[in-house]
Amino acid sequence: MQAILKREIKSYFNSPIAYVLLGLFTFICALFFYFVNIQSQSADFNPVFSTISFILIFIVPIMTMRILAEDRKNGTEVLLVSSPVSVWEIVLGKYLAMLVVFLIMTCIVAIFPIIIFMFGKPPIAPLLGSFIGFMLLGASLISIGVFASSLTENQVIAVFLSFVMMLVIWLVESIGNALGGWAANVLNWFSLTSRYNNFTSGLLDIPSAVYFLSFISVFLFLTMRVIEKRRWSQG
Repeated sequence: MQAILKREIKSYFNSPIAYVLLGLFTFICALFFYFVNIQSQSADFNPVFSTISFILIFIVPIMTMRILAEDRKNGTEVLLVSSPVSVWEIVLGKYLAMLVVFLIMTCIVAIFPIIIFMFGKPPIAPLLGSFIGFMLLGASLISIGVFASSLTENQVIAVFLSFVMMLVIWLVESIGNALGGWAANVLNWFSLTSRYNNFTSGLLDIPSAVYFLSFISVFLFLTMRVIEKRRWSQG
């Protein structure tokens, strides 16, 4: 698994798309940081977090589009699944590689609160809660992107599938609120955004953290099943 992890990270940063995405993400963060915090002279970074969290449903599909689709297109998926490494280790290695890229993006985000601390006193508990929630939300969206990439060898289709799934999941809470009643309670329970919002109050919400980790496990399991099914059908 370590070999797959290292190979994917090296391969990712050997392509220009990694630097384009990191540059674009940094620019968007800096733009909202300027308008929300600098221009308005506000020490509250949470509104910026809320905005860039939504931006992830556009960034993550592009980031994960090639992680499995490229192997299938190039025929290297057959070599992977026939190697001594288990399918679960393959999926986990590739997922962790994307997670490392996302953590680099998160480190970029951390620069802006540090700037705020140099000139002001932002509320620490909500800020730390937002960071934890942001990382869990991003990790969950990456699991969706990896799953979508396993469904096709076309990277454009992978982007479209993952974006649609992420958008639906993002809108679950709004749909539930529009329906009201028991439907609202059920859909809000499944909502990633409502659970992310629980962290922004500054409380470490253990049930929401467990839900995020369970969500990730489910999509990685589905990815593994897709690859295994394709392997047996080819065999």
